[in-house]
Amino acid sequence: MKFILPFIFCFCFTYVNGQVLNIDREIEEDTIFKRVGAALSFDFSNDKQRRNLVDFSNTSEIDIFLKNKFLFIFLTHTEFTLNGLQMLENNGFFQFRFRDNDFRKISPDFFLQYQWNGILGMQHRALLGSNARFRWLEEKKSDLYTSIGVFYEYEKWNPFTESYAFQADSVGIIVRKLIRLNASAKFAFKIAKNIDLVGSTFIQFPTNEFFLNPRWFFDTNLNFKVNGHIGFIIHYDHNFDNYRPFPIDDFYYTISVGLNLKI
Repeated sequence: MKFILPFIFCFCFTYVNGQVLNIDREIEEDTIFKRVGAALSFDFSNDKQRRNLVDFSNTSEIDIFLKNKFLFIFLTHTEFTLNGLQMLENNGFFQFRFRDNDFRKISPDFFLQYQWNGILGMQHRALLGSNARFRWLEEKKSDLYTSIGVFYEYEKWNPFTESYAFQADSVGIIVRKLIRLNASAKFAFKIAKNIDLVGSTFIQFPTNEFFLNPRWFFDTNLNFKVNGHIGFIIHYDHNFDNYRPFPIDDFYYTISVGLNLKI
């Protein structure tokens, strides 16, 4: 699948607060036959109300392809919202991984990730782990990959961050160190000539007495291609986690509609 650089996304969307929990975020055109590929997305708005309401988001992916059919992937996502000087939202992640370029049937997948979510009180979370990745289907119109592995998770939860959106009276700062088992699937299907569906899902089990309380993340995009340069995207993701250190909601989701421009 040919990758065009630069790859610019202009989004117009509505959403509710969610949390990035996955460790294999790339679900776009990630089977690329170039030395280096990049995808960049920026969104900025400044709305003058009683105070200036400023919203900024960025999603970036840089891929470095090696001669042995492996690649390095660097992923970032940041988002913040300010109402004057008050921080309403501050979340994002940085991820670095090394894996097969969709060539081998069974291959290793190593990853390192750092993330934060001020609304939920997650000051930071660091992940380090590896997966065994399985290629079940790789065709022009569809693909299917699964993986299973383990990772170490270090978290610091702080309800006194400025953007924390819940009641902080009954909780304090909490540090958690966990080893989790990870199972995931990534898929893409061509529904019609100009319509395709891509997505990924992850289930992550804590290796303690709460093993039967896994964290589940699902992420999908429905892409509509108008021509070679213009398309539309309907995005949906959710995460469910009833093993949280703070008394906050178990379920969060995001819905967005976007315009995709390729130059």
